[in-house]
Amino acid sequence: MRVKQLAAPVEVEPARAGEDATDCVACSTPDDAYIWVSERWRVRAMDRPTGLPMVLILECRSHLDLGDLPNLLAAELGVMTVRLERAIRSLDGVARVHVNRWGDGSAHLHLWFLARPQGRLQLRGTFLTLWDDILPVIPEQQWRENLALVAAWLAEFGGKAIAEPPHIEWESPSTITFASDGENPEEAARPEQQPPEAPRPDAPQPDRPHDQSVTIAGESGAADTPHSQTATHP
Repeated sequence: MRVKQLAAPVEVEPARAGEDATDCVACSTPDDAYIWVSERWRVRAMDRPTGLPMVLILECRSHLDLGDLPNLLAAELGVMTVRLERAIRSLDGVARVHVNRWGDGSAHLHLWFLARPQGRLQLRGTFLTLWDDILPVIPEQQWRENLALVAAWLAEFGGKAIAEPPHIEWESPSTITFASDGENPEEAARPEQQPPEAPRPDAPQPDRPHDQSVTIAGESGAADTPHSQTATHP
């Protein structure tokens, strides 16, 4: 292995992305693309899960760089940094939260928050961002749950949580029985009942005042006639 040779310095550095506020991506991005927003700050995530439990970016609404912040925003930046670090560290499986600001890519102020997994000692230090591209991607449902938890944590102190937990996918184990033509739907929905047991010959017969056909047939003697199925009252 050989150390990479340094290139010669350039006389004029190239402009960063978003030097002009009219071309700034952060300024033109709507609030619904973030997980939490407030009057002066917004927090966004990556467009997909990565190898770390959480990677978030804190942005100022105003088109300012770090050294351009007025005293109010400078003081709030310290509060927001501590608050977001605590929110990410409250997630299960997070040991440390790395806070980074490089400022070479975009002119709009943004700070990176990267969560180091619990027990992963190889990931300690400045190479955590490189490990994020190597580690297996965490499940998307877990990633969305973590985003919703951080957003809710921040919303406890103000602002609005945009990220929501994933919806539960479930299927009902029950089935619906549809009635055939001419069948009462309420009768079809009732559970099937077992036929009653035939009474023993020596058992007393219950009173059945509602069964007029049986009572009338017995009184008229029609029940003794083999061809007579029902009897009518004279």
